[in-house]
Amino acid sequence: MQQIDKECINTLRFLAADEVEKAKSGHPGFPLGTAPLIYVIWDRYLRYNPENPNWFDRDRFILSPGHGSALLYAMLHLSGYKLSLSDLQNFRQWGSLTPGHPEVGHTPGVEATTGPLGHGFAMGVGFAIAESMLSAKYNKPDFPIINHYTYGIVSDGDLMEGVASEAASLAGTLGLGKLIYFYDDNKISIEGSTDGAFREDVETRFKAYGWQVLRVAESEDVDALTSSIRTAQSDKEHPTLIIVRTHIGFGSPKQDNASCHGEPLGAEALAITKANAGWKPDAMFVVPDEVKGYFADKLPQCRKNEEDWNLLFQKYYENYPKEAMELHNRLCDEFSCDIDELLACFANAEKAATREASGEIINKLAELLPAFVGGSADLGPSNKTVIKTGGYFSDKERTGRNLHFGVREHGMGAVVNGISLHGGFIPFGGTFAVFADFMRPAIRMAALMKQGSIFVLTHDSIALGEDGPTHQPIETIMALRLIPNVSVFRPADALETAVAWRHACLNRKQPTCLLLSRQKLPVLHEYLKIIKENAMKGGYVISPANKVAQAIIIATGSEVSLSLKAQKELAQENIDVAVVSMPSWDLFEKQSGEYKLSVLPKNIPCLVVEAGTPYGWERYSDKAIGITTFGASAPGDILMEKFGFTVTNIVEKIKELLHR
Repeated sequence: MQQIDKECINTLRFLAADEVEKAKSGHPGFPLGTAPLIYVIWDRYLRYNPENPNWFDRDRFILSPGHGSALLYAMLHLSGYKLSLSDLQNFRQWGSLTPGHPEVGHTPGVEATTGPLGHGFAMGVGFAIAESMLSAKYNKPDFPIINHYTYGIVSDGDLMEGVASEAASLAGTLGLGKLIYFYDDNKISIEGSTDGAFREDVETRFKAYGWQVLRVAESEDVDALTSSIRTAQSDKEHPTLIIVRTHIGFGSPKQDNASCHGEPLGAEALAITKANAGWKPDAMFVVPDEVKGYFADKLPQCRKNEEDWNLLFQKYYENYPKEAMELHNRLCDEFSCDIDELLACFANAEKAATREASGEIINKLAELLPAFVGGSADLGPSNKTVIKTGGYFSDKERTGRNLHFGVREHGMGAVVNGISLHGGFIPFGGTFAVFADFMRPAIRMAALMKQGSIFVLTHDSIALGEDGPTHQPIETIMALRLIPNVSVFRPADALETAVAWRHACLNRKQPTCLLLSRQKLPVLHEYLKIIKENAMKGGYVISPANKVAQAIIIATGSEVSLSLKAQKELAQENIDVAVVSMPSWDLFEKQSGEYKLSVLPKNIPCLVVEAGTPYGWERYSDKAIGITTFGASAPGDILMEKFGFTVTNIVEKIKELLHR
């Protein structure tokens, strides 16, 4: 190790430890143990430009154990990102750029929000898939216009999580050779030695997944760390896990002890740690001049990295103008999606399950949007998520637009988020609605990161029928609505499904969940104009009262057509009601107060009809037809009748509401 390497590594260690000590909160053990790992990646290999953190062909770095954020912030500060010493000193404080866990879009240079262990690992797999897809489609001889790596540090905790295992298996199957992770093998977790819960042979496991596995015996061996990445890069056909024997709390009195995982070292122990490294014991937030100069000297090359790429892209444009413009539009999220083209798919359809309608739209969108890619958790034929002319992405075919995620809902959700974060894509993942619970953490992370991931969730109610209560979502729709910044859309028919898909594609700062039916539903052609003009508002009067509404029926999904039939039956008894379709709460809540009152006027009683839990609907309704138990196994139409989703029951409940 050169002296400058030692100085830089110690600077990283003690900036991070100082952040934690000043905040009286955080995780000092990880930064002390892994500073050499992050230093080698950023110093020797990472191509970046701190003056433009979003330069597209940069290498990506993901800190999967996000609790070690203090180390990442120290690295970003030294590397020249707009993160000052003052920002480091405000670690974990209100309004600071240095929150307790890294947040993408908040701190310059952070590529992904991490903290829930395993998610960073899995999102990195999405990054690598995205790079591989784009390079295969757009690179030309002498024009490697997309050519970057995804690096990361992962921990024992990451590798214990199922989502990382799902993603690791997929990455090995797909042969993602530009994915390289250092594994912080410190053998300590919060509860103590990992020996109590994690004795597996990680090397053998990852080799079985199809990864190249390398080992570095000591974290302080900078030369070995450097050569390990060089070896990793030489293998183009396998992702690489580099197992590094590290020591949590390295150099401190608490080294190799769980006590330094999640609490400050304390002034005395921190002073001893600094003294052991030849650092001034009482000095805080010190960056030696030679370290400042060392990183400052890198900035011209950082700028040149981007300048060279810009020149390459200009020449690429001159030689391949069509491909260059298409790529530019993808990278800038510049695209159009004409609702009329989507609605036209159903011009002659009388009935269609909304999952089938979604399948038609997916294939139309694939024609219109080169950035549109996705797949299913082994349910493509059932979810209707297959792009028929798209081919399948694999280790042999990188241009395929369909992804085989396998039965890995959690991993799928996180990988879709990684593809979205990478840029250049409108990605989707599909499964049954009830299995949204398996990937709920990934949906939540998409919302937190403001990513336009799309989740296609079919078989949305008890009407799926004979598969029974294990597959029949009851609370799922409402549970998804409770996640902040998630757009949940349950369309009434094929036409609303077209509107929902257009919304999802244009909605690049918010994930969208599409709740779709297994059973066929009438296509509401007579309401085409009002659906086209109003469904994007989330809630709208699809069928007004003849004169003055005595009551309002609010319905979603398959229950809208039932409610429209009930409206006609009530009219025969001189009971005048309006029907409101409310496919999306979140979109409705974004409308003006005046508009919302025009849809749901005060002092008019409301009945909601939705084949799911009624809890939560009291915000809009006085009475509800819903489900508060699990479903059953029987044909779907029988179940709908037994659970009260009939025209007769809607009519009766309206009469009860009006005391008739």
